[in-house]
Amino acid sequence: MDSAAIRRLAETLVDYSTEVKKGQRVLIQGTDLARPLVEEIYRLALRRGAYPTANLQFGSLNRIFFTEASDEQLDYLNPIQDFTTRNSDVLINILSSENTRALTGVDPSRQQRFQRTMYPLQKYIMEGNVRWCVAPFPTQAQAQDAGMSLDEYADFVFGATLIDWPATVAMMEKVKSVFDAGDQVRLVGKETDLTFSIKGRPGIVDDGKYNMPGGEVFYAPLEKTVNGRILYEYPAIFGGREVSGIRLTFRDGKVVEATAERGQDFLNKMLDTDAGARYLGEFGIGTNFGIQKFTKNILFDEKIGGTVHLAVGRAYDEGGGTNESALHWDMVKEMREGGEIHLDGKPVQKDGKFLFL
Repeated sequence: MDSAAIRRLAETLVDYSTEVKKGQRVLIQGTDLARPLVEEIYRLALRRGAYPTANLQFGSLNRIFFTEASDEQLDYLNPIQDFTTRNSDVLINILSSENTRALTGVDPSRQQRFQRTMYPLQKYIMEGNVRWCVAPFPTQAQAQDAGMSLDEYADFVFGATLIDWPATVAMMEKVKSVFDAGDQVRLVGKETDLTFSIKGRPGIVDDGKYNMPGGEVFYAPLEKTVNGRILYEYPAIFGGREVSGIRLTFRDGKVVEATAERGQDFLNKMLDTDAGARYLGEFGIGTNFGIQKFTKNILFDEKIGGTVHLAVGRAYDEGGGTNESALHWDMVKEMREGGEIHLDGKPVQKDGKFLFL
């Protein structure tokens, strides 16, 4: 794997995404497979005068936990983890799975239970108390999911992350300005006709500061304005489970019908996580045109230029959303082949291309 590219990615994460400063406490998390990137981030954090801590785990520990943990252990928010997070200024989480399907055989109710346990800590992070960034490191498992060799996948990862971020951000700001001025959004496509309002809700530009790669403009729809139906051509993956052929019907904001060609029982169990899980928490517009291939990794897939994604469950506070849930599940909709986005009755995107750029 290209060591120079790994160093450039570390520099991007430390100096651009999280802007590590002297005296800051930096927590770096990942699996042992991400060691080369973790080492470079650790080295750079020291050079910036920060106080880094690295937490490397074996990827198998998650499966052991969900297989062996008692209900009491699933309900236990570890005070060590809580203390470490709440006493960090910067959190860099490297996604580096050795088996993306490790939790496939785990009872989803156990994952739901632990998600509720972790929710207060997740909320603390998302409220901006910690400067955080999630980033990938290429692994064999992710390459296999993407249908690529490891070298091909590494090139894909670095090609999506080591781009001209100022130019990309300028384009996304233009997209934001157009949608910020609008009210009613309508998505039209294959088996899809969905409407909702974003009036008064500010768009958020994903500029690679929190997710690397960035490359989306996202909104929190007004919770009870979502109506219509949508088909997701791509599979949605959550907790190691893959659900494909998802069709959702919304009425006054709530999912009232959910079917899937594969994984329907899991889909409905997740939608029953809590009262907010059946409401839409996010509408995102993919704007990273350096990403064109679906790879079964939502960190990349939700950014595919010319697609949209919608997440059921938790809304982000910075977007003005009020929906609360332990669930946040992104699902990607293909718009590059016959799809259209209308804003207040006028088309603003057709076949994945913006009509105002």
